[in-house]
Amino acid sequence: MKIDKELLKGSTPILVLSMLNSGDKYGYQLIQELKNKSDNAFELKEGSLYPILHGLENEGAVTSYWEESLEGRSRKYYKITKSGQKMLEEKTSQWSYYSQSMAKVIGEMKGGALFGFSH
Repeated sequence: MKIDKELLKGSTPILVLSMLNSGDKYGYQLIQELKNKSDNAFELKEGSLYPILHGLENEGAVTSYWEESLEGRSRKYYKITKSGQKMLEEKTSQWSYYSQSMAKVIGEMKGGALFGFSH
């Protein structure tokens, strides 16, 4: 199912931070792993990813460094910071509250069957 870009807009920083929380990654690697882990639901383009990474870097949530790959060319890797881990915790908590609240409302609209909620 294709996901509306407006729905994705607010959630991409949490997705990126979550991916980086498991280890340092370069841009294309982030795009591929996110696509694979989400069963193709989240397909970020480079033009969308890099502004997010730069914004997170400006906020102090990630840092970057260059490293030479096995193929001999340099890649820019991104690493989550302690501040980024705290931001991830806060955003995850907010997302959990938001998604549970949405599920309650949507569940009520669908007669309570959706998401296992009943009234």
